[in-house]
Amino acid sequence: MPEQPAPAPLAPAPAPASAPPVVLPAGTLLGFDFGEKRIGVATGETLLRQAHPLTVVQGERVDARFAAIAKLIAEWRPVGLVVGRPVHMDGTPHELTARCERFANQLHGRFRLPVALAEERLTSADAESRLHEAGHSSRSARQHLDAVAAQLILQGYLDAL
Repeated sequence: MPEQPAPAPLAPAPAPASAPPVVLPAGTLLGFDFGEKRIGVATGETLLRQAHPLTVVQGERVDARFAAIAKLIAEWRPVGLVVGRPVHMDGTPHELTARCERFANQLHGRFRLPVALAEERLTSADAESRLHEAGHSSRSARQHLDAVAAQLILQGYLDAL
């Protein structure tokens, strides 16, 4: 049986916001807004450079979260993944930065897909504002917030290409 090539290494987060992101292969991407209780997921295409909210993965059990993500990967067949990396306004690491980086490493290790980290400064606040502007009530907005935040993370990555 021929050996399969090693997967691409996990892409480091870009240092300054002006630096170009690590370029993933052309095709479908899945974007993630990692949270301790929920993970927002979005899908996008590198050729169209358009991202769309997809779903929210919920649950506290790690194995259940990764099982749900595995189903999404099997369905969407992405060529790469983008994970939001939270930082403070001055660019210093956030309390969740290390957890998001660990999540990105786990995605890479489990699914053998290239993973890029993308800055996610203020995406949740922006997502909440957009949902309210679109007429969502606070309750309805809460159900979609993480998926829209994932969309904004992925769209930011696509826009920077």
